[in-house]
Amino acid sequence: MRLKRFLVRYYPPGITLEYEQSALLKTKTIDLLQLKVDSDPDAVVRDVAAQEPLITPSREEQVKKLVIKLQQKLKQEDEHRFYLFKVLRAHILPLTNVAFNKSGSRFITGSYDRTCKLWDTASGEELLTLEGHKNVVYAIAFNNPYGDKVATGSFDKTCKLWNSETGRCLHTFKGHTAEIVCLSFNPQSSLVVTGSMDTTARIWDVEKGVEACTLT
Repeated sequence: MRLKRFLVRYYPPGITLEYEQSALLKTKTIDLLQLKVDSDPDAVVRDVAAQEPLITPSREEQVKKLVIKLQQKLKQEDEHRFYLFKVLRAHILPLTNVAFNKSGSRFITGSYDRTCKLWDTASGEELLTLEGHKNVVYAIAFNNPYGDKVATGSFDKTCKLWNSETGRCLHTFKGHTAEIVCLSFNPQSSLVVTGSMDTTARIWDVEKGVEACTLT
């Protein structure tokens, strides 16, 4: 096993390890649910390293910085005030779903008008319209944390994969025999899974554009 990189999960506190094993990219998450603002970072790192062989002595300083980063986040007082920021006349028919990219700088909307639209969060400007489905666009998602792709699942029984920068349709996944009602990417963005009213889930290869397997 070879450790590739760390990803921070702020809530609940944790650190995700991305590693390579037998030429496959995998992840595992270390939960730090007991982490407090006054916890000793060195002690936390020692405990984590004792349980996780991927965290070698050369990586401990990096883990310590991530622990301190999580503690700093815990220190921040929760004084968020929510208010109506903007109203967008997004689609000509009702919306079905909304999803943000990881940073919150962009978001997508799905609609009964058979389209998915990409928006700039700060300005409210419409960036792209993703057209091609023949029925309601019901399930949508960014491939977070990367955000360079969007998947859309439709009542037309297909899932489409799009480039979120250009709006180009990269793949159309066909195989379901009823409406697609949910979908999600894996953390590495190498697979997307769709759930359907046909009582199956299907896993699709993002790079090759083919079905990897069916879960029944």
